[in-house]
Amino acid sequence: MANVYDIIIRPVITERSMAAVADKKYVFEVAPEAGKIEIKNAVEEIFGVKVAKVNTINYDGKAKRLGAGRPGRRKSWKKAYVQLTPDSKTIEMFEGMV
Repeated sequence: MANVYDIIIRPVITERSMAAVADKKYVFEVAPEAGKIEIKNAVEEIFGVKVAKVNTINYDGKAKRLGAGRPGRRKSWKKAYVQLTPDSKTIEMFEGMV
């Protein structure tokens, strides 16, 4: 990966992910080819925090109909759960949403 902003695509904002913010756990959509170490380094560089642990999940795209019975698929994607260290600061982007 050339750029840290190519690794972290967007935050995942759901009711469940916002409940985890209190424990300093954040959820991001990441590039499918990114590894855990690359995700950790990208989050630390972008947000200026210390990452303790990264867990990832790969999602397959769902099969969908596109019009009159034509088959198609949604894109496959990867989600990363990022756990910060207890002494790390929080990510400000999530502060007003809790």
